[in-house]
Order: sequence, then C-alpha cells, then structure tokens
Amino acid sequence: VEAVSILEAPAMVVVGVVGYVETPRGLRTLSTVWAAHLSDECRRRFYKNWYKSKKKAFTKYAKKYTESKKEIDVELARIKKYCQVVRVIAHTQVSKLNLRQKKAHIMEIQVNGGTPAEKVAFAYDLFEKHIPVEAVFSENEMIDVIGVTKGKGFEGVTTRWGTRRLPRKTHKGLRKVACIGAWHPARVSFTVARA
Repeated sequence: VEAVSILEAPAMVVVGVVGYVETPRGLRTLSTVWAAHLSDECRRRFYKNWYKSKKKAFTKYAKKYTESKKEIDVELARIKKYCQVVRVIAHTQVSKLNLRQKKAHIMEIQVNGGTPAEKVAFAYDLFEKHIPVEAVFSENEMIDVIGVTKGKGFEGVTTRWGTRRLPRKTHKGLRKVACIGAWHPARVSFTVARA
C-alpha cells in the first residue's frame, strides 16, 4: 500500500495571450490580448474588495470585440510579428472546489512549438475554452510539483532553523544560538542561523 496525495484539479480556463520580446536584459512584455468574456471569479482577482466595487473591470475592453474588432487584430498581429515567446493567461475555477475562496488564481502558461504566428493562432483558438488536466498530464506520469510552504510568521532560531536548545540554566533564555562565530573574520557569516 502506497500513500498518495489526491489533488482536486478542475479544468483551467484560458482568458488571454501575452507576447514577449527577447531583449539583452531578458524578456519584455510587448502586448496582451484578453478574451471577450471573463468570469466573475477571474475578475475578482483584479479587485481588493469585490462587493464594494462597481465591478467594471473589462467591461470597456469587451466592447472592443463588438464595436471594433480591428484593435484586437492589430494587437494579435503585433505579437505575431515581433514576439519570440508566447504565453496564454489561464485561471483556475475555484467555484468548483469546496473552498471558502471565490477569487480565481491566474497564471501564464508558455506555448511552445511552431512559429510565433502559429503559437498566437493556437492560443487564440483556446480563448474561453476549458483545459482539463488530461490535456497536460497522462495517467501514471511522474511530475514535478512546486508548492508554497505555509507561513509560520516571525519565529525564533529554534523553530526556524532547528538549532539545539541550550541547557536549562542558561542566562537570558535558552532558545538561542550561543556562539554566532569566531572573533575573526570579524563578521557574522551568512551560514549562522539567525532569526
């Protein structure tokens, strides 16, 4: 019997595409194109306080699709012409999970393979479509997982770095580091556990 972690992973929704230009100092965003319709859970991400807000995010942007689609096409053409790296903007569907949170997580996912024009066309076809986990991972596949540790707040060295507690009779506390280094070099080394 093996211990496993079961992760609930509803399909992600693609809501935009970003084009990056390679510069000597790294990647630079050239242009971003968003989908016509963004769900409320996605739009919540752009607000600090949703219920007090007027909920106007992307209302004017959506009109570009109905009134003048030309602006959108111009931006897509710019990405096709100048960009080397193309990424889609996707958001999670938090409402499908049994969580208290209602605000979706947004991330960029890089599109690889083909010319930049093909990448943009592929990304644009995915707009407002759901991408299930099966589209990315197959069964019994080994994958790397990156996570964020739970914050523990402001802690001392004993909890933070796992140093030994000093004997009971120690002056001024025992959850400390007794010697933080030799006289010389006359600095505290970065390898010393501090909190």
